[in-house]
Amino acid sequence: MSRMDMAAVAPEAYQAVLGLEKYVRANVDHTVLELVKLRASMRNGCAFCVDMHSREALAAGEDSRRLFAVAAWREAPFFDERERAALALTDAVTRLGEHGVPDDVWDAAAKVWSEKELADLVMAIATINVWNRVAVTCRTQPPAQV
Repeated sequence: MSRMDMAAVAPEAYQAVLGLEKYVRANVDHTVLELVKLRASMRNGCAFCVDMHSREALAAGEDSRRLFAVAAWREAPFFDERERAALALTDAVTRLGEHGVPDDVWDAAAKVWSEKELADLVMAIATINVWNRVAVTCRTQPPAQV
């Protein structure tokens, strides 16, 4: 059962996060963005976001095998170097350890993404983590039927 409708209770805060969402949608490659959103949502245990982003990616033409493989992306052969770097960065940013994002993860991403692309990617990862934390905290459920 949902605890709260954040958009109704704190509409200005919700709109601020929507502003970030609008920015990343306009500035991050759609395919990579959906992979990042799906991976962070899996790591955070956000059923609402896993459902939404897998459906959105499928509707946009993404291959279901790639989407399923996001759960085990390190072993899966379906991702290119840029996608792998984005997924590794997503894992590191989503689960910040005591020492933050490891240099090897950052360096691998910086090797294949320009500085601006990398900045936008970090914003995308941060944004989905905000959404995940709101949805999990408020117990937002995926729709029973779509």
